[in-house]
Amino acid sequence: MTFYTQPYIRTVSLKRENIPSFHSYPFHIPSIRNLTDLALHPNVTFIVGENGMGKSTLLEAIAMAVGFNPEGGTLNFSFSTYDSFSSLDEYLKIIRGVDRPQDGFFLRAESFYNVATNIEEMDQEPFSGPKVIDSFGGKSLHEQSHGEAFFSIFMNRFRGKGIYILDEPEAALSPLRQLSMLSRIHELVNEHSQFIIATHSPILMAYPSAKLIQLTDMGLNETVLEDTSHYQITKQFLDDRERMLHHLFNDAD
Repeated sequence: MTFYTQPYIRTVSLKRENIPSFHSYPFHIPSIRNLTDLALHPNVTFIVGENGMGKSTLLEAIAMAVGFNPEGGTLNFSFSTYDSFSSLDEYLKIIRGVDRPQDGFFLRAESFYNVATNIEEMDQEPFSGPKVIDSFGGKSLHEQSHGEAFFSIFMNRFRGKGIYILDEPEAALSPLRQLSMLSRIHELVNEHSQFIIATHSPILMAYPSAKLIQLTDMGLNETVLEDTSHYQITKQFLDDRERMLHHLFNDAD
């Protein structure tokens, strides 16, 4: 069962007339160079593709254009431990829906440690009121495994009626946890939430009626799960792993 609601973000557009050069980073990346208007699904949009196709670059820019900290967190997070993000967000136009989200989070696997550290630093500051970590389950994210900490955020910090932008959330999750994440996504969608997710996981991509945007060296296009290389390679391996391993090892020799 899939629920359609009014999206918080309708469309992401590239201000092509303002681009200084399509030969410099990140505008030379095919998926960025060919971007015009990217319509998002009101529930779940997946951005998929091989490494180097610009998934994280595009997702990061969307998050920053919406108002999130480039390293992740809620809209209230403003820390910075490194400045390796691109200027793409300055050239994006975000077309918003009528409704405004009441919650939001930008979660990225590569800088998750920095978010967890910033939470602890904020909780060490002398001020009255509840600790920040209380809204993340009450237990230090550093005192949990990477997967447990990720899942704690999904279960405790994501409150619904929000915009959630996730960069490769499966990086710390077992297949079983990925299935649990699908269930959690569905709960939050039913509570009027919108997700934009960059992923390599065929399990996550299987969310019903989600929009899949595939980034390739030819640009970007809408696709279906069964046509993604992630699904096809995984299926080939599971259907006949001996044959695939035979070819891999023989080719290596």
